[in-house]
Amino acid sequence: MTQQYVAAIDQGTTSSRCIVFDADGAVVTVAQREHRQIFPRPGWVEHDAEEIWAAVVEVVGEALRAARTGADRLAAVGITNQRETTVVWDRATGRPVHNALVWQDTRTGPQLRRLADRYGQEWFRRRTGLPLATYFAGPKLSWLLENVDGLRGRAERGEVLFGTMDSWLIWKLTGRHVTDVTNASRTLLMDLRTLDWDPELLDALDVPAAMLPEIRSSAEVYGTGGGPLAGVPVASALGDQQAALFGQTCFAPGEAKCTYGTGSFLLLNTGQTPVASEHGLLTTVGYRIGDRPATYALEGAIAVTGSLIQWLRDNLGLISTAAQVEELARTVDDNGGCYIVPAFAGLFAPYWRSDARGVIAGLTGYITRGHLARAALEATAWQTREVVDAMNADSDVPLRQLRVDGGMTANELLMQLLADVLDVPVIRPTVAETTCLGAAYAAGLAVGFWPDLDTLRRQWRQDARWQPAMDPGHRDRELANWRKAVARTLDWVDDEPATSPPSAAR
Repeated sequence: MTQQYVAAIDQGTTSSRCIVFDADGAVVTVAQREHRQIFPRPGWVEHDAEEIWAAVVEVVGEALRAARTGADRLAAVGITNQRETTVVWDRATGRPVHNALVWQDTRTGPQLRRLADRYGQEWFRRRTGLPLATYFAGPKLSWLLENVDGLRGRAERGEVLFGTMDSWLIWKLTGRHVTDVTNASRTLLMDLRTLDWDPELLDALDVPAAMLPEIRSSAEVYGTGGGPLAGVPVASALGDQQAALFGQTCFAPGEAKCTYGTGSFLLLNTGQTPVASEHGLLTTVGYRIGDRPATYALEGAIAVTGSLIQWLRDNLGLISTAAQVEELARTVDDNGGCYIVPAFAGLFAPYWRSDARGVIAGLTGYITRGHLARAALEATAWQTREVVDAMNADSDVPLRQLRVDGGMTANELLMQLLADVLDVPVIRPTVAETTCLGAAYAAGLAVGFWPDLDTLRRQWRQDARWQPAMDPGHRDRELANWRKAVARTLDWVDDEPATSPPSAAR
């Protein structure tokens, strides 16, 4: 019998990838293309959805050629995507009506202030599990409806369609207008318990229902692909962080992972009941397999981690490649008293302050390039620590270990810093591409390529483990200094609302 594979498309913030996996969950081939980051104004971030689609077509073809296989040997394809990034396109022509508004974009701040004044934070949080923040897709859609000439009328007539990147790709591949529960849960438009669009939320954000996709599960056949995936079942969609949770086989309540990419996202499986956070975390859908009940998660979202290293490279010229940051950071023994808080687009969990902006604190004449590089890595570790503290406060079971994935996990100094500041073991799996793996696993389950979750769990393997080695007194002093630096980022932007839910205020 001819060997079959499962492919996954990962449409990310800075690039699009296609990875082909075999029946053991091992990577066969990888293809990747970057796309432009468009910055029309400070705080505004856009993508060209057509450019992204062209990149997806390229990487699918390249991955299949490298695997020396055709679409006919793919049992299924799954999709994982940058979440909250918002696209509106013409139903008839398929052309986007505007650049996509990226999850990092902060232009909806004034709009959120109006919503907070009228409805209050808790009104949204009870329904969606989310705070009012510039992060989410619904306000971005509302902004487009208000600011693109004639768009609202076209939306009310059903002439244009809205979607996050999963919907855009599924529509381009199959002609079906659908999304999955994980992506829908990031819009501020879906009721977290009914798993359907909420008419009161649509009314609050003034969004016409006619433009919204149908909400489906994370693992089912949405349609049959065309183009380079002609005849292949398109059988899963998961937001990238939920896909990583699935790829790390965190199928039991209490299991957690953190993905380190452009930003970083820590998810804790909480089972079939949504858990309301009292400490600034998000309550979200983890995944839903077919017609089974949904699995929920608590999430700590950190806006800037890997992109801070890119900033050191591209904006400051401190390094020439991202990998050099570890070498530079190892030239010093500590941060020299310097702390970087990268609140480039405000602070996400656990603060939810869109009025914050980044700072470098503690500068003296002693500070060198090495100290700045180390402070940048420590920024990721301390931001993770604050999320873990919030998660431990919300959860009945304290975090005992952290499974990690994403591009930054290649930085072994960062992994040791994480173990030190969290005071728990940090574990990296053999297959680091867990976001794509999760989308592939879900698609394979949908078509019977893999029989059950137990099979997937047995395939997970540990690659490396880091144990904590920091003196507790030193850890506490550094945490106190980090929090002093965070305090200096707040109340910087006067016309942006503070978006922390009341229970998460600091």
